Amino acid sequence: MQKIKLPELLSPAGNLEKLKAALRYGADAVYVGGLRFGMRSASQNFSAEQLDEAIKYTHERGRRLYVTVNTLPRGYEYPELRRYLSALGELCPDGIIVADLGVMTEAKKLIPHIPIHISTQTSIVSPAAALAYASLGATRLVLARELSLEDIKEIRAALPREIEIEAFVHGSMCVSYSGRCMLSNFFSGRDANRGQCTQPCRWNYVLYEEKRPDQPLPIEQDCHGTYIMSSKDMCTIEHIPELVEAGINSFKIEGRVKSAYYTAVVTNAYRMALDAYAANPEGYTFDSALMGELESVSHREYCTGYYFDDPLKAPQLTSTVGYIRDKAYLASAEHVEVDTLPDTLSQNADGLYLFCQHNKLCVGDCAEVISPGKVGRAFTVTELYDAEGNAIDAAPHPSMKFYTRVPFPVLEGDIMRAANAPQI
Repeated sequence: MQKIKLPELLSPAGNLEKLKAALRYGADAVYVGGLRFGMRSASQNFSAEQLDEAIKYTHERGRRLYVTVNTLPRGYEYPELRRYLSALGELCPDGIIVADLGVMTEAKKLIPHIPIHISTQTSIVSPAAALAYASLGATRLVLARELSLEDIKEIRAALPREIEIEAFVHGSMCVSYSGRCMLSNFFSGRDANRGQCTQPCRWNYVLYEEKRPDQPLPIEQDCHGTYIMSSKDMCTIEHIPELVEAGINSFKIEGRVKSAYYTAVVTNAYRMALDAYAANPEGYTFDSALMGELESVSHREYCTGYYFDDPLKAPQLTSTVGYIRDKAYLASAEHVEVDTLPDTLSQNADGLYLFCQHNKLCVGDCAEVISPGKVGRAFTVTELYDAEGNAIDAAPHPSMKFYTRVPFPVLEGDIMRAANAPQI
């Protein structure tokens, strides 16, 4: 049986907590933003010192880190841009993601040792465009999200093998072509093409008749739904074989502004799907439990993007209000030595684990623990103890440390989330 070469699994990291979650749950690489020139100013992002720490942390684990420099800077910003690029060159990330030919030119001059990835913002939709960017020195191309799988295959066939292609496989989509939108700038003065999008496409709109401004008319639902500009979220986990066989080198998950819980769960699900496919490509069948994992995170209605649908026939617009909410992120497991347990617990320490609280947890609650390479495993919280070993009924305070008994092994960094009560 021929061994499958898996694509890189590339996860978002809006801060160091999310970066660690992504790597722990199976990401081969992460993409992050600095404090300037990245397309997600709403995420916490990384200072120079934090970026240095993040790169070292990632490289120590044999993974890769890419930095977004994908805004469209104005002329007056170029002196600062040059200083920023030079600083990145000293930190040595595994690549920078750019969307502007001017930025690309400066990067080639100032930091020629750092690989250049072309952002999805450039709207690469043809072999000709892909070859043009490759000829300018790009080593990887992040393709437009509007492409079909057949389009991607055509681009892959036209490129030299050493030029990598990256494609989004999961997360939010934009109603504007490759994210090039002016709505945010128009409504709120915040430029979406410079990382400040306020997402007005997700807002609810009404109509006003000129002579009756006090009588707003809601936009009624039609065959495309109520939210005429709000896109569904992409989810392609059921199509791993097709995406791998198309020759995509990097599977990209969207969501630098999303939570560490989101990052961990989505990365974990795609990691398990990819590994299962690699282990038995000919006999591979999709595990529906992985879709259950992806349903547990905050998301809009799912679709498969435009890999299998024509945008003109299936615009992938939502039909429901806002997000489908995730299961509550209750706590994260912490490292504990048996000999450091409180005296009141040390005599019956079997199955006791230390956690750090994120949301309120009570005795009697149903919970699940997520570990790398495993879907959520359910249990009922039958006992809780504070950090001193005193029995408590609830862990109500953010970041408080508590012990609880779990009927299976738990490792540092495992996530506890709320679960539905078992069916009787």
